[in-house]
Amino acid sequence: MHVVLLILLAVALLIGPGIWVKAVMKRYARPEDRYDRSGAEVARQLLDAHRLEAVGIEPSTGGDHYDPTERTIRLMPVHLETRSLAAVAIAAHEVGHAVQDATGYAPLRWRTRMVRMLGPVEKIGAGILMSTPLILALTRHPLAGLLTMAGGFLALGSSVVIHLITLPTEFDASFNRALPMLEKHGLLYRADAPHARKLLRAAALTYVSASLMSLLNVARWWAILRR
Repeated sequence: MHVVLLILLAVALLIGPGIWVKAVMKRYARPEDRYDRSGAEVARQLLDAHRLEAVGIEPSTGGDHYDPTERTIRLMPVHLETRSLAAVAIAAHEVGHAVQDATGYAPLRWRTRMVRMLGPVEKIGAGILMSTPLILALTRHPLAGLLTMAGGFLALGSSVVIHLITLPTEFDASFNRALPMLEKHGLLYRADAPHARKLLRAAALTYVSASLMSLLNVARWWAILRR
């Protein structure tokens, strides 16, 4: 009974942040016409105010993010086209990353380098884990399997490291960049300030949610290979 409770608690801790982030985003996506500017328009105004006219804005199918390589902000359609509080806050958050990039904010550059170096490693790790049973069957040596599993888990865990190390970058984009920008340019209703803080906290914690889901992925592979 205690073991079951511990497992349920662990699962709740791992998936709980992700559920909370999605709930916050969904809650403030309505009404869609709360503001007089869409997320794209807010992003453009803030970028131009920082003389970042060269930074583009595009629709995204892979989540809201700023691409420092292409110098482009990509927003999900719900945040690009609508005029909700969520659209305004998320657009400002991504502009925060663009400003970090323009000012040479070191943690953002470290994250970009880490993603480039370790991003492919996670895919390699999954391949290593999938090949473990075959390697064991061919070599019939337990050490080979253990080394393969260790390499695979290390690779999968790289995404966890990336997400957790870059968390300060996300909070900086939210609270040291986005929120002051929204207030300075009068883009945020005063009554919405506490709600915007919650939204911007959710935007920053998206990476924590992603890292915890990566841990679940590692646990899933462990369960498969123990059979």
